[in-house]
Amino acid sequence: MTGRYQPRIDTRTIRALDMHTHVESDHHGHLSLDQELMDASAAYFRGDHPRTPTVDDLAAYYRERNMAAVIFTVDASTGLDHPPLSSEEIAERATEHADVLIPFGSVDPRKGEVAVKQARRLVEDYGVRGFKFHPGLQAFSPADPEFRPLWATLDELGVVALFHTGQTGIGAGLPGGRGIKLRYSDPLLLDDVAADFPDLQIVMAHPADPWVDVQISI
Repeated sequence: MTGRYQPRIDTRTIRALDMHTHVESDHHGHLSLDQELMDASAAYFRGDHPRTPTVDDLAAYYRERNMAAVIFTVDASTGLDHPPLSSEEIAERATEHADVLIPFGSVDPRKGEVAVKQARRLVEDYGVRGFKFHPGLQAFSPADPEFRPLWATLDELGVVALFHTGQTGIGAGLPGGRGIKLRYSDPLLLDDVAADFPDLQIVMAHPADPWVDVQISI
C-alpha cells in the first residue's frame, strides 16, 4: 500500500474539475467490462479517444489540460458476472497523481454486509472521497430497503454517492441490451434515498433521459 490518498489539487489554478471519469483498464490489462460489452460500447459512443484508459492515462490527460478529475470503476460483479477493477488499486495509483485525481470507490450493493465493510475500508484505509453506483449494470434498485445499511454507512462516513441515472450505452446493440434493465436507473428511486438520508451527499450523473423532468423535480 502506497499510503492513504490525500488531495494535492490547487483549486485556484485548475481550469475545471471533471466529476465523472471511468477507469476502464488496470495496469495488468484487465478491463472493467467483458469484451462483448466493451466492443458494443465502443461502437455506440464512437469517440476518437482511447476507450480503455488506466489511472496513469487519465492523470496524463487531465494534467496536460490543467484540469482535475474524479475517477472510479463500477463493481458490477454480481450483475454482469465479470471481475471488477480494484478500487483499492485505483485509490493507491491516484495517490501518485494527487495533484490531478480524486479517487472514488465502487462496491457491489448486492453483496450486503461485505459491501458495507469494503466501503468503510476504502474510506478509512485508502482515503476515497465517494462511491460510484450504476444501478442498471449492478442490477439493483437504490430504493430497496435491503440497501439502507450501505446508504447509512456512506452517510456516516460523510462521502459522496454518485449514481448513474437514465439510459445507458452499455449493452446498446446487443440482444436485450445484454439483460441490463434501464428501470433501475430511474432517478425517482433516489428520492427514497434522499428522503430517508437527508444528509447524504447524492450526485445524479447525466441528464436522466427519459426521466429528465422527474430528475429536475427531485
